[in-house]
Amino acid sequence: MDALPVRWWDGGGFASTPVSASSAQIVGVRGQPDRVTARRTIRSALLAALVEASGLASSSIQLCGAPGFAPYALLDGGRRIALSISHDGDLSVAAMQLDGGAVGIDLMQVTDFADWHAVSRDYLGPACAAALARVPAHVRAAAFARAWSEREARLKCLGLPLAEWRAGDESDLQGCHCLSLALPDGYVGSAAVKPASVADGESPY
Repeated sequence: MDALPVRWWDGGGFASTPVSASSAQIVGVRGQPDRVTARRTIRSALLAALVEASGLASSSIQLCGAPGFAPYALLDGGRRIALSISHDGDLSVAAMQLDGGAVGIDLMQVTDFADWHAVSRDYLGPACAAALARVPAHVRAAAFARAWSEREARLKCLGLPLAEWRAGDESDLQGCHCLSLALPDGYVGSAAVKPASVADGESPY
C-alpha cells in the first residue's frame, strides 16, 4: 500500500486538501528551529485540521494532554479525538483518528550507528534483529529506522511505554494497522491505528 501522505502546514494553511480515504489524517511542519517552536506549530496545524474535519470553530475545540501523556482533542458535545505527535530533527508530524479509535505516530531521522544490532535485539526482537542483519549495509540504517518507527507507533497506539522486547506483547502490537508516512529524504515515519470498536488505552505522545 502507498505511504500515507502528510499535509504540510505553512502557518497559514495546508499544501493539500483533506485526505478522505482514511479516518486517520496526518499533518506536519518543517524547518522548525527548536523543539518549543515545533510543539507550538504542530498544535496549530492539528487545530486547523480539526476545524476542517469537524466544521466547528476553533473556539469549540480544545487540545488536551499534559507532558508525558497522550494528547487528545475535545469537541463541543463531548466528542473525543485521539491524537499523537512525534518530533525529530526539524520535522514534526501528528496524527488524528477521526473515527474515535486509537492512533500512534513516530518519526525518525535515518542515522547510522554502531550498536544497531544490540539495540534491535533488545527492543525490536530477535527476528527483526536477524532480518536487519541480512539487509545490505548501505541501506541498513533506513531499514532500522523504519522498523523502530513502526514499533514506536504501535506502542503509542496501545498506550504502552517503550520497553525491551517481549514475545507476549507481539500479538497486541500486530493488532494495530501500521502504515509508513511519505516524508522528505532522510526521514522515515509510521502511523498505527486501531478502530474504535477494538481500541483500548491512549497513545503517549
